[in-house]
This record gives sequence, C-alpha cells and structure tokens, in this order.
Amino acid sequence: MNMQERGNNRVVNGIVVSNKMDKTVVVRSERLVRHAIFHKYTRRHMKYKAHDEENACNIGDRVLIVESRPLSRDKRWRVRTILEKAK
Repeated sequence: MNMQERGNNRVVNGIVVSNKMDKTVVVRSERLVRHAIFHKYTRRHMKYKAHDEENACNIGDRVLIVESRPLSRDKRWRVRTILEKAK
C-alpha cells in the first residue's frame, strides 16, 4: 500500500469481527485496565471501523490499524498490515 504518513499517528492492533461492508472492516481491540482501589485488572475493548482497500481481511484475522483522516461518517482508521490470518 502506498500510504503517506504525517506526524505521530496512533497504531492499534486487534481482531477483525466483521467484514460485511465493502472496503471496511470492524476491528475489536482489547486492553487491560487496573482498578485504582482494588488493583484488579479488567478487560476493556473498543471497536474501530477501518478502511480495507483490497477487501483482504477476513473474520478472525489479527490486523494492525493506523489512525488517518476521516474517510466517512465514522471511519477514521486504515488497515496497515495483516499480522496473522484466521485459521
């Protein structure tokens, strides 16, 4: 992919949970958050809509997405690489 990068764009890795849209995938990213008082770790997740130009991603793929300019109403990320294909 020929992508121009300007400044420090955020990079997130996650798992593709939906690829039903054309040139768009939904990526779920998880992180561990430590509770301030009880010091217990809990999982928090976010879902991002990312641009997939070649429709190469399938459900279950682990991908790396990078922040970009707004591409549609709620699509602000692009798929940079597919780290691991689904089994």
